Amino acid sequence: MKLRRFGSYSLIRKGKGKPNGKKPPTEEKKHYLDAEYTKVRVVDFELKELVVLPREIDLNEWLASNTTTFFNLINLQYSTISEFCTGDTCPAMSAYSTTYFWYDEKGKKTKCTAPQYVDFVMSSVQKLVTDEDIFPTKYGKEFPNTFDSLVKKICRYLFHVLAHIYWSHYKETVAMDLHGHLNTLYTHFIVFIREFNLMDPKETSIMDDLTEALCTPLPPQNHVTER
Repeated sequence: MKLRRFGSYSLIRKGKGKPNGKKPPTEEKKHYLDAEYTKVRVVDFELKELVVLPREIDLNEWLASNTTTFFNLINLQYSTISEFCTGDTCPAMSAYSTTYFWYDEKGKKTKCTAPQYVDFVMSSVQKLVTDEDIFPTKYGKEFPNTFDSLVKKICRYLFHVLAHIYWSHYKETVAMDLHGHLNTLYTHFIVFIREFNLMDPKETSIMDDLTEALCTPLPPQNHVTER
């Protein structure tokens, strides 16, 4: 059974006052962990329900559908702060104390600015998810033997983008009133990669505090849904 691949929830950029575009000095305090922010979501149901493999769906098809959806949603989320993510504000692709380097197809390691890194990520992932030989959409077309490893590679790249948004552009996200969307997207993504063991826990450990805060179910009356 083939699935249509699309976003599971929409992101609407609100008309609240825009930040000034200047990246503040790096602070040790992780504002994204403040309770007033972590409680804000755009859905009020258990996201694990969205990632469990349906009985009638092929595993690879389910992974393909969800991976494509996350690529589109994370690309969209990044686009809301892309004007503030420049070579001057973000000279390295970093999150907390971690700097990510890009490796080209020949394995050459390159240190680049955050916007360059994200562009590499989105371009390479776009190429993969639109390749009919890797992400087949036609009935009867088989997935390649390397599909599982490619999905894991994509998820690793997408996690880097999410981590950078939280670490370097959370204030801009809050200023645009989009932190509820970001929290929901991050939680959904983490629940997905955990369900199918798509990333080594060591690779996501820099965001463990946020993961714990967001993935711990809130009492129903405390869920805050953005309007």
